[in-house]
Amino acid sequence: MDARRIALAIEYDGEGFCGWQRQPHCHSVQAEVEAALGQIAQQPVTVHCAGRTDTGVHAMAQLVHFDTTLDRPLRAWTFGANSLLDRRVSVHWAAVMRADFHARFSAIRRSYRYTILNRATRPGYQAGTLGWERVQLDEKRMHTAAQVLVGEHDFSAFRSAECQANHAIRRVLHIGVSRVGDRVLIDIAANGFLHNMVRIITGCLLAIGRGDRSVDWMSDLLGGRDRSAAGVTAPAKGLCFLQPGYPDEFGVPDFERLKSDPWHP
Repeated sequence: MDARRIALAIEYDGEGFCGWQRQPHCHSVQAEVEAALGQIAQQPVTVHCAGRTDTGVHAMAQLVHFDTTLDRPLRAWTFGANSLLDRRVSVHWAAVMRADFHARFSAIRRSYRYTILNRATRPGYQAGTLGWERVQLDEKRMHTAAQVLVGEHDFSAFRSAECQANHAIRRVLHIGVSRVGDRVLIDIAANGFLHNMVRIITGCLLAIGRGDRSVDWMSDLLGGRDRSAAGVTAPAKGLCFLQPGYPDEFGVPDFERLKSDPWHP
């Protein structure tokens, strides 16, 4: 039988994992997924993902693909995999894709959400998936400041020192800051992201939301391209990789539209 390309959408709680990418010294989400799929396939399986997430970062619809010559029903790659996976990881969609589909290289955008609990007392419920700011935030100031980031820019001020990207040019397609009750949500979509880019942007927006910095500060940072001038990096636990986006021809669902809870990433 000719090889088939299978795509999966995977949801995971990043707490307790050393990020997505397989590493020899710690347990990664990739290693967990490949081990489960390998048991179903009865042979080693290597998956390719849409976007690697760091330690403690979550995902709503991480897209992966792998090739197999085995004739298995799609439910084997969802229900079968879920019976073997760590309870913090779940496959919730599977499809047979065209041979030219690639989870990473076919993606034309990626979207993230950073969720901040904005109240005086620390979180209890969902503590592992929320950032926390006790000072009242002005989300309207934050939203206004963030708009300068839309478009194609050099984001050197918002990349970590460990970033291995060849250049810092990225195109932000959308960024919005909104409030739902005591949650402040930072939503950002771009053609790609630098290492820690969303968390550094979030740290800067928090300073603006608290009133520690002016709205114009974000523009100064972007133009200055100096990471040392920017704010602190927000904690990983508040960040969720929502989904990648693909051309319509591949038929990958818009998973964000399937969610009805505005607090849930």
